[in-house]
Amino acid sequence: MERTLVIIKPDGVKRALIGRIIERYEDKNLKISAMKFENATQEILEKHYEEHLGKPFYESLLSFMKSGPVVVMVLYGENAIELVRKINGATDFLKADSGSIRGQYAFCTTENLVHGSDSKDSAEREIHLWFPELKS
Repeated sequence: MERTLVIIKPDGVKRALIGRIIERYEDKNLKISAMKFENATQEILEKHYEEHLGKPFYESLLSFMKSGPVVVMVLYGENAIELVRKINGATDFLKADSGSIRGQYAFCTTENLVHGSDSKDSAEREIHLWFPELKS
């Protein structure tokens, strides 16, 4: 079993896609072990996106992520990291498979509905950042 972090970003929340997005993961037998609905702080976003510090889109990314509430959850299951990334689709919605979340619902590359951890190391770091009460 593998764990991963998923964030339904402010655009997904604003567009009332939470239920449809969660259903996609559950349809693939991924289970939710933790979930919360909150407004992300500057501090947590700076830590979450620290690898993008200094890139041209960094400030606008943080601003977007603070523009409204997010749903943050830990999913687990067989090959959860790779499976979530496939369900999410490519970051560029124009390159995302039409059956993916981004392929079906996204219409902007910068506001692309969901985040999923990209590796085991990232997943554990992100899970502990957003859910410090969870043990490995």
